[in-house]
Amino acid sequence: MNADFDLVRLIEAVLFAAQAPMDARDLAARLPEGADVAGLLDEVRRQYAPRGVNLVERDGKWAFRTAADLAGRLHVETTEVRRLSRAAVEVLAIVAYHQPVTRAEIEDIRGVALSKGTLDALFDAGWIRPKGRRRTPGRPLQWATTEGFLDHFGLESLDDLPDAKELKASGLLDARPAADAYGNRAVDAGTPVDTGEAEDEDDERELRGELRGQELRGHNT
Repeated sequence: MNADFDLVRLIEAVLFAAQAPMDARDLAARLPEGADVAGLLDEVRRQYAPRGVNLVERDGKWAFRTAADLAGRLHVETTEVRRLSRAAVEVLAIVAYHQPVTRAEIEDIRGVALSKGTLDALFDAGWIRPKGRRRTPGRPLQWATTEGFLDHFGLESLDDLPDAKELKASGLLDARPAADAYGNRAVDAGTPVDTGEAEDEDDERELRGELRGQELRGHNT
């Protein structure tokens, strides 16, 4: 058996069995030393291109997904499990374009206070996550989008996000002055930012406690 073909089969099996998308480094760790991971991925992607399942890259990670041209026929079999409010859509857009962004910054851009549970809903949906804390008084938590966000909306990276003109045409931007800020990706260069990852499990547990506590206090008032 051809050695390259055997490696193609191996990387195909690894990707198929993986519970989450994998990057080239993780794949290389499961292949013989010196294996051409990029070449093998290209070959698997080529082989699957005309099939019902394709190999796709999302933000540097690889996974099998159903072919995009079949989405219309699969849609009737898909159950919609959540429906975001307009406020949640706006918050998600702000996080996507301004990340990492704090709760106070989200409220400043929207011009209104953030309703209880909005960040919680997006966090539970797997579309936003904690990403370190801002080096300012109070050390507010920062938010960023996840790989799940890219995967759900069919984006390879954040560079594929639509510009402000496209957002307005889709109705995601309205006439409020603050809404135009959604399309501005840059964070204030004068504000020191902690770009490190949040301390994953501890921060997520702390975050869930904060959000749940806010909701409980809201129910008791």
